[in-house]
Amino acid sequence: MTFTAQQIADFLKGDIIGNPDVEVDNFAKIEEGKPRTIAFLSNPKYTHYIYETKADIVLVNNDFTPEKAVSATLIKVPDAYAALASLLDLVNSLAPKKTGIEEMSFVSPTAKLGENVYVGAFAYIGENAQVGKNVKIYPQAYIGDNVRIGNDVTIYAGVKIYHSCVIGDNCILHAGAVIGADGFGFSKQEGIYHKIQQIGNVLLEDDVEIGANTTIDRAVMGSTIIHRGVKLDNLIQVAHNCEIGKNTVMAAQVGIAGSTKIGESCVLGGQVGIGGHIAIGSHSQIGAQSGIISNTPEGSEVMGSPAYSIKNYFKSSIIIPKLPDMYRQINALEKEIMELKKQLP
Repeated sequence: MTFTAQQIADFLKGDIIGNPDVEVDNFAKIEEGKPRTIAFLSNPKYTHYIYETKADIVLVNNDFTPEKAVSATLIKVPDAYAALASLLDLVNSLAPKKTGIEEMSFVSPTAKLGENVYVGAFAYIGENAQVGKNVKIYPQAYIGDNVRIGNDVTIYAGVKIYHSCVIGDNCILHAGAVIGADGFGFSKQEGIYHKIQQIGNVLLEDDVEIGANTTIDRAVMGSTIIHRGVKLDNLIQVAHNCEIGKNTVMAAQVGIAGSTKIGESCVLGGQVGIGGHIAIGSHSQIGAQSGIISNTPEGSEVMGSPAYSIKNYFKSSIIIPKLPDMYRQINALEKEIMELKKQLP
């Protein structure tokens, strides 16, 4: 699919600097740009690449002013990264869409499927499941009994949605995600762990995206709730009865213990570990590999394990490499003080 710079600028409502008739048919990173590709520049660290890139079109922010000649045609927009996302959405919307039910899949006679649904080979849809319009269920996905799936949902290969779970509209579940497995709940009696039955479910609200091999456990009672707009990266574990506030995002390998509540619009870096039965305030930012063991107030910025103020964390990180030298200096000072004490009358 080919677009001219003028067509792209019209779509993005941007301003062209250069040749409006140049054509592109692919995307590229600015440092890997090739002829007939479009790239973008939003991070100042990559500015030097704009003077050497082979890409024919580069999206830039309105405030960008080149310091020397640029061979590419520039399209100025308020936010180059957001403009790129809009273009990718456009291209994706124009791509052919799969429809129909492939052979070797199984759909229960009691299941209800909406219009324009795709069900791939070896997918399974259980009894009384409800699937909305424009849903794509790729091969080897499992949709359990009494599951409800909204409209415009994409369920990639190998996703498992256990019985009675609810998936909202416009959700994306990537390969290998498991929604609704039993929570890790046991009662220890006379030294033996006895399973506590998990009779709740998982509720994903609208516009949620779940990364590959991420697991969200069902509640003991009630629901494990992932609110509207949450984005979870790959390999994340969300335990039973957790609740994640709307528009919160988490990077890979975050682990959240049971019954923890995370507020709205939080950002969690990779490998963050959060203890059970605590609350993370809305608009909090938690740095990578942090360990959270107690409640965190709204708007917190923390890092470390156990986590504390990110400003103090970075101050400490400057001091820590100096500790061996400081230790030697203190030892030397102690020896000097002892010698001086010996000289006192």
